[in-house]
Amino acid sequence: MQSNRSHDTKPELALRRALHARGLRYRVCAKPLPDLRMKADLVFRPARVAVEVRGCFWHGCKLHCRKPSANSDYWTAKIDRNIARDLKNEMALRQAGWLLIAVWEHEEPSAAAAEIDKLVRDRRSP
Repeated sequence: MQSNRSHDTKPELALRRALHARGLRYRVCAKPLPDLRMKADLVFRPARVAVEVRGCFWHGCKLHCRKPSANSDYWTAKIDRNIARDLKNEMALRQAGWLLIAVWEHEEPSAAAAEIDKLVRDRRSP
């Protein structure tokens, strides 16, 4: 399990390249809120937008996550805990006035970047 990357994954790097090409600048692997234990993959502080690139297996994608055949009780519980943690973090960010955008690893990076670009620019302008 140590070889699984927590950041700088291929989907995350592709999204970062697409956002950078659109002229957006961001913090990488940063805490949106100091008291929250979560680090978002991308943080746009002035706009109060956090972006999380989620793996289909680890975060229970409804389209691609399938029940593991080996040690299924452990992995099912683990994925359920991850989903619950994601919801808890999203609620904490929302209460603090932040927007959390979840981008799934199977999404097209350029389409996700276009959506993020629009939301960040809308939240920046008064």
